[in-house]
Amino acid sequence: MYTLVGTPPPTNALLSFSIRNVRSYWEEATLSLIGTRLSDAEVVRGLQVAGIQGPANVLPTAGLFGANASGKSAFLRAMADMRAVVLSSFRKGDQETKLPRQPFLLHDHGAEQPSRFEIDLILHGVRWQYGFEIDDQSVRDEYAYYYPKGRQALVFRRERDDRTPSFGPAFRSSGRVLARLVRRNALLLSVVGAVADGPVNARSSVTTLIGPLFDWFRDNLRLMAPDNRGAGIAKTAELLPHPKARGAIVPLLQAADLGIKDIERIVIDAEAAEKWQRALRGLDGLEEEPAGAQDEYFLRSNLLRLSHAGTEGAVSVDPEHESQGTLAWVSLLGPLLETIRRGSVLLLDELDSSLHPHLVRRFIRLFHDPKTNPWCAQLVFNAHDPTILGDSSQRTLGRDQIWLTEKNVDGGTTLYSLAEFQPKRDEALGKRYLQGRYGAVPVLDPAEFQLLADADGS
Repeated sequence: MYTLVGTPPPTNALLSFSIRNVRSYWEEATLSLIGTRLSDAEVVRGLQVAGIQGPANVLPTAGLFGANASGKSAFLRAMADMRAVVLSSFRKGDQETKLPRQPFLLHDHGAEQPSRFEIDLILHGVRWQYGFEIDDQSVRDEYAYYYPKGRQALVFRRERDDRTPSFGPAFRSSGRVLARLVRRNALLLSVVGAVADGPVNARSSVTTLIGPLFDWFRDNLRLMAPDNRGAGIAKTAELLPHPKARGAIVPLLQAADLGIKDIERIVIDAEAAEKWQRALRGLDGLEEEPAGAQDEYFLRSNLLRLSHAGTEGAVSVDPEHESQGTLAWVSLLGPLLETIRRGSVLLLDELDSSLHPHLVRRFIRLFHDPKTNPWCAQLVFNAHDPTILGDSSQRTLGRDQIWLTEKNVDGGTTLYSLAEFQPKRDEALGKRYLQGRYGAVPVLDPAEFQLLADADGS
């Protein structure tokens, strides 16, 4: 199978992600992918980490649930925001360019206060912590620590009033190369990425040592959403010429019970090729305006063609006649296979959009099964469908894999884990969620809806 071939990637995994004053989150919010005593034994992964006796328990998936406009999508977009700042803050713009951020705007001082991001991860078998605090004009704080022997050691620290970053002993000797390039409105990690990709003689031992952290952001936290489905279609098309990838894509299409027998990539002209490459750059976070709804029709019409089972054999169907569910599934397959092959982290906004609940559950289980996901690739998604939560033994997600979002009176979002309620193993999670036992459901006023009915009747 495509995902099992080749040299195993390094042991990488996301452990936790935290934000403050980002999008709909004014107070600090943290999502954890560290297994707990509530973890399902057949799902949690034990990963070896330097300096730690015994494996670190890591969860391959986490799902966010909550009412409309409660902050589910905002959290995923915040994760993608951190990636965008790391990748682009040094490469794009100059000394006067504003840093890209989305502060909480419903607070009097939201735009004035800095936004904070922090991530905890396993990188090449070693635990790392990296974070930064930014406002519109400058980096106010940036730091990286790692645990090569199980204890925290400084990689670098950069504070607003310090022109020169402080480096730990293992990074100090050649850190001066990076210090000269740092701008007030660019992350040091972004500088590391630019130097590592530049001429060999400009590199240093620091870029060699810190480079994998930048590479992690480049290869992870890609966001797929209904409004950039064209980028996923472009990725699926990119993989089709590779026999091993095609050998995974076709069975996944056939297994989805969509009536599809085969898929082919169309030979494209120069215009289609340019939009295709633009879509791929958008998925990688290297394009200002990634391919969205306007490009989706063009891409699917010019990149792929599906064959359906007919009474007398396979029939090629024009793309405009394909259902939204079919297109949604096709757009997921390329990013899915690339994520599993790399052992990386994929973000999916509205995973259940246009897909049947059974298909959604199968997609999630591809990440849970060590046979289809041997390198502990991870999926963080949001959805509305309560059947994903399941009841008693029919659960798709473990009790500590479910996260809930609720809007506060000030318009801000609170993120919390279902595990806080200590649900029993056989608890009917979907049913109790709809009953409001865990919060995170809309509070609807029947009287307001009745006003509309009364108005129509007058």
